[in-house]
Amino acid sequence: MEMVLPLVLVLVFSLTSQIEAELQVGFYRDKCKAAESIVKDEVEKAFDRDRGIAPGLLRLHFHDCFVRGCDASILVDSTPMNVGEKDGPPNVNTLRGTKVIDSAKARLEAECKGVVSCADTLAFAARDAVEISNGFGWSVPAGRRDGRVSLASETLDIPAPFLNLDQLTQSFAKKGLTQEEMVTLSGAHTIGHAHCTSFSNRLYDFNASSSQDPSLNPLYAEDLKRQCPRGPQGTVDPNLVVDMNFSPAVMDSSYYTDVLRHRGLFTSDQALTTSQATARQVTTYAVNGLLWESEFAKAMVKMSQIEVLTGTDGEIRTNCRVINNYN
Repeated sequence: MEMVLPLVLVLVFSLTSQIEAELQVGFYRDKCKAAESIVKDEVEKAFDRDRGIAPGLLRLHFHDCFVRGCDASILVDSTPMNVGEKDGPPNVNTLRGTKVIDSAKARLEAECKGVVSCADTLAFAARDAVEISNGFGWSVPAGRRDGRVSLASETLDIPAPFLNLDQLTQSFAKKGLTQEEMVTLSGAHTIGHAHCTSFSNRLYDFNASSSQDPSLNPLYAEDLKRQCPRGPQGTVDPNLVVDMNFSPAVMDSSYYTDVLRHRGLFTSDQALTTSQATARQVTTYAVNGLLWESEFAKAMVKMSQIEVLTGTDGEIRTNCRVINNYN
């Protein structure tokens, strides 16, 4: 038994090192020099039309990486024979940014046919979405290949907005991410909008003893109730959305200030204050935005390497919505 654990650690370290070696910053420098600039241009054009595209692209990348790794399987359309990730419970009718990836991919195919993967295109676009929302970014290691499987049933791996701290920690740990990285990546909730049905239980049906979540700021709760009213049947319109915070187009650390003031929108947001370690990290980020930006960039690079396909695994999809036909 004494020799098993060290051997496992060696194997894990070797696998991690192999992935880092195969994914490289500047991977397309000699293969498709304009790749990253093409993606950035498409993100910028889309952002000029709709600022909500930035959080959409970031969420798209996150949801992709948590199912079968960062392999662009989330971009595959469902068919009569298969229900894809797009139509899984966390994603159906809520994904944004797929058309930006389509536009970027079409240009990439025209420039360098069969070279740039959809998975890398999405990783670049997520970075660019953050950069355009506040100016900080990071170098993206590339060389991912695209997956050939997309199953709605597997989207249950995506962390849900109603999870508590232990559940969140376990969900991220399954993907090789620490609790500290989970708190850091949760800061992505500083931009974008959320459907009222993602948190309405905190307003109206919290538990048997309290209809409203007592951890929710009362004034904030009243504001949310005005934006997410219950209809005659006691239900909330699933099409209604609210801002994630008070600056939904700016990628900054104000999310952590909101959480400290009990204005975390999701149960999973407010859960970050339920342990001393995570609450301390939230407080640190609330007063030191530059630290959070640095840590967020590092956590995004790590997340973007979850279970990636490289070398001859997977494929380079011609159309991100359709798995290549080899018949």
